[in-house]
Amino acid sequence: MVAEIIGGVLSGSLALLADAGHMATDAAAIGLALLAMWIAERAASAERTFGFYRTEVLAALLNAIALWIIVAWICFEAYHRFGAEGAHVDGWPVLWVGLGGLAVNIAAAFILHRSSEHSLNAEGAFQHVMADLLGSVGVVISSVLIITLGWHVADPIISIVIGLLILVSSWGLMTSVVHVLLEGTPENIDVYKLCNDIEELEGVTLVHDVHAWTITSQSDAFTAHVLIDPTYGGDKDALLTAMKRIAHEEFGIAHVTIQMEESVNGCDEDHHVDHLLQRSRIVGQRVTWGSLRYLLPGS
Repeated sequence: MVAEIIGGVLSGSLALLADAGHMATDAAAIGLALLAMWIAERAASAERTFGFYRTEVLAALLNAIALWIIVAWICFEAYHRFGAEGAHVDGWPVLWVGLGGLAVNIAAAFILHRSSEHSLNAEGAFQHVMADLLGSVGVVISSVLIITLGWHVADPIISIVIGLLILVSSWGLMTSVVHVLLEGTPENIDVYKLCNDIEELEGVTLVHDVHAWTITSQSDAFTAHVLIDPTYGGDKDALLTAMKRIAHEEFGIAHVTIQMEESVNGCDEDHHVDHLLQRSRIVGQRVTWGSLRYLLPGS
């Protein structure tokens, strides 16, 4: 980062300064990720029953926002460079510093990649480093064009390209974070299949009032009401264990809460059955319509 700042000032390269600015946020992003991990380890309490796990998600959100602010600054500076007369960039310092930055970013990306697949927090730091790696590639390309062809305008053009690449690379991170914060269903959980598998158990009539969401990376939660046939004579504790086993072992859900009912009297929650009915038509799911009628509007 220091080398890129010095090289950018001496050579007059906006691309190099933009890459240096982004590398500075890389350090901040990794520091923020480490701080979030430390906070997330704090124990749960009566005031925060899920603990501080969401801190990691918030850190990922801040990292994504920081990336977008950097893109705005790069594009703003590049715009002014296009209108500046006599803008000159010394290509050789840009080339050598760019190659050094590329080597450092490749090493950092290799280290972070192993954790990025299991944590939104680590993914945020990884996206910073990947965007910076792309920036280093752009710096090298612009320096080559300046040295070989004298195209000094390549510097602001490459800067804008770097900004767009950063924007694209961070979009997936932002959408994942927003999905978690909006309590969206985890992508790895097929709610239709999960409910269908539970309903296939003997004694189960219908699964309703279904909720599935992500607490933090690698920690999903699932709650549901399960209507039991009143004539079922089997072991209900064993039935409940079987339902939890499906959620735990087959769908990898860490936190499972199931409420067993023999009737829907006094059950005032939103039952969420319309989408399950649609699924039943698609896969031929067995539905006990006599029980369903108590859940449908107007029944």
